[in-house]
Amino acid sequence: MTALALALVLASAVLHATWNLLAKQAADGVPFVWLVAAASTLIYAPVAALAYAHYRPALGGMALVFLGGAALLHVGYFLMLDKSYRSGDLLLVYPLARGTGPLLASAAAIWLFGERPSPLALTGAALIGLGALTLASTPAASPTRPGRRAVGYALLTGTLIASYTLWDKYAVSALLLPPLLYDWATNLGRTLLLSPLAYRRWDGVRRLWRTQRRAVLGVAVLSPLAYILVLTALVFAPVSYVAPAREVSILIGAVMGARLLAEQHGPRRIAAALAMFVGIAALTIG
Repeated sequence: MTALALALVLASAVLHATWNLLAKQAADGVPFVWLVAAASTLIYAPVAALAYAHYRPALGGMALVFLGGAALLHVGYFLMLDKSYRSGDLLLVYPLARGTGPLLASAAAIWLFGERPSPLALTGAALIGLGALTLASTPAASPTRPGRRAVGYALLTGTLIASYTLWDKYAVSALLLPPLLYDWATNLGRTLLLSPLAYRRWDGVRRLWRTQRRAVLGVAVLSPLAYILVLTALVFAPVSYVAPAREVSILIGAVMGARLLAEQHGPRRIAAALAMFVGIAALTIG
């Protein structure tokens, strides 16, 4: 991987961890998720227009089905991520959700597509499982504390990550939908789907915009931008290098939770995040 590609991927990892830090601080259910989706749609509309003018994609019936399905999956993902952050620490939720997503996606690929993992990939899966168990068994995640709910929500978030990963992969590789346009259309769909709920919580939307405007705009800008940087790196770098490198965000997020939010059990959770990062790298390379 070239130095430029590595710089893009590492920058993407920092942005991804950063927007999750902001989401943790501003999580507020439907108002937050809707505001982020609406802001992203407006901010990236010019980029989407340029992408449409350049690619001129054929939006047939199957493409529209996949765009609608993607919007539903991403609504579920963002709502579950928001619920996870309102229930548990960034140090717990972020590595657990990000780590289990690739593991479940790989398991689904084995079942659905008949893929056969190598010994290295199986070792990686074991490391991810070990890291997940370590995170789930910390004192803050014991059965008598709210952290147990956060573990469940984080695992559901990871399941949704795996689901939209497989769904989006088919949309951009088989249906040849341009990724930038696809991502924007997903944000638009998320905005439309949540608008009736946001309208019924309009007082909450206004309050959140007044008190957490910077966090909302930060997530709205950084979430798509992190994805765009990865797509750019993929233009001239192999996916087998880019995919594991971008998961360094798990470590960055863990350190942010320990240092910036002063969350407890930092060393143990950072060690678990490190095991999951190495596991994802092995799973991807293998």
